[in-house]
Amino acid sequence: MRKLDNIDIRLLRVFVALVESGGFGAAQIVLNLSPSTLSTHLSDLEKRIGGQLCIRGRNSLRLTDLGQATFDAAKILFGNLEDFRHRIATASGLLSGRLRIGIVDGVVTSSGLSLQNIIRRMLKPDFDVIIDVDQATPLELEQAVASGARDIAIGPFLQRAPGVIYEAIYSEPHYLYCGEGNELFSLPDTAITAEMVQRAPFSVRSYRQLDDLYRIGSPKFSASVLHMEAQAMLILSGHFIGFLPDHLAAPFVNERQMRKIKPYSYFFSSQHHLVYKQQDKNRPLIQAFIAAVRAQVNGSEPDAIVD
Repeated sequence: MRKLDNIDIRLLRVFVALVESGGFGAAQIVLNLSPSTLSTHLSDLEKRIGGQLCIRGRNSLRLTDLGQATFDAAKILFGNLEDFRHRIATASGLLSGRLRIGIVDGVVTSSGLSLQNIIRRMLKPDFDVIIDVDQATPLELEQAVASGARDIAIGPFLQRAPGVIYEAIYSEPHYLYCGEGNELFSLPDTAITAEMVQRAPFSVRSYRQLDDLYRIGSPKFSASVLHMEAQAMLILSGHFIGFLPDHLAAPFVNERQMRKIKPYSYFFSSQHHLVYKQQDKNRPLIQAFIAAVRAQVNGSEPDAIVD
């Protein structure tokens, strides 16, 4: 292969996105390119590389040995380019580069965890930063940080992946709720027994279902969700009870569409962590994001970034 130029780098980025997406169908959405354009870019790259990079299936693709070597080398190349940008940005005093953030759902109304306020604190008009946000379950985000697919994430993580730093940042209160129309809705707490709660159709978080069942002493659940917005909708139906973050339920409680059930009995606090790889802790973008998160949680301005 001849010396790299800007065209080669663009084609390599398309190729990496194609491989990471798992095929042409998903890559079309990620790259916003037509199948014919994707195919042309891949063919052009294969001509420049000097061999076939992948075997295309109907719904998937399989890398050749040359394709795997090209993919691995391209990932290293882009990592080095990103490191170059970080170093130059640090020397100039400006933030630059791409920050891939992972966040759980249901935090937009949280005073401590709202990503919008963290970004507002972090970014300045002269920063050349691309923000890439993915929303997923805690386990998916933790795996993404450990594998390098995400740079940093916020969520209630329980595992301890090797080489990953876990910084406790915020404790989020959760209560048990029912919606208007539920048989428990109009009853005073003194009239609600543990047996009544255990008999009620119960919605759990699918990634924490045993924890939720344990908290109300119930042997079974009637619904499961991945996201807190879905949990809120099931509770608002009036059919299910379930746990929600206090801040997410507050607007519905204020409108008398939900109520807490025996809050002194059915309550837990979800510890959220900021997670990032040990090897990335000195990256300026990571440091800036961490400072903004700490400032958001503590209600202060971010500290100055120190190399």
